[in-house]
Amino acid sequence: MEYAVGKTGRVIVARLSEGEELYASIKEIAKKENVKAAAVFITGGFRKADVVVGPAVEEPKIIAQHRDFIGPGEVLGVGTIYWDEQGPSMHIHTAIGKDGEVMVGCPRGGANTFLILEVTIIEITGIDAKRVLDEKSGFKLLKLG
Repeated sequence: MEYAVGKTGRVIVARLSEGEELYASIKEIAKKENVKAAAVFITGGFRKADVVVGPAVEEPKIIAQHRDFIGPGEVLGVGTIYWDEQGPSMHIHTAIGKDGEVMVGCPRGGANTFLILEVTIIEITGIDAKRVLDEKSGFKLLKLG
């Protein structure tokens, strides 16, 4: 186990509107405000999303299993921001629902807002954290200083 103790920095609140993409919007904020580490909370709706719902293959490297969510529907999510060598990198998990159907997973590119998506970013200061490529899994994983 690795862990670090930091402090709460700024709290950033954003409102995403119809059609705006979740990851692109959060990345834009993180770059503009130079947020290097943060917890992220989202509440609102998705119009559509490509969702990773688990591994399709685990060995030798993980291959993600994807499902399309076609909304509109409700979404509640939590995640993190840590930078890799290219800038802010998000890891967000959500519960997405529509008409009694629920999908839980990691929304990827194309996670578009339906009507409104409220995003709260709570900055974490005083830690050295980043995402680093893990050769075994093939994913960029959290690494603490």
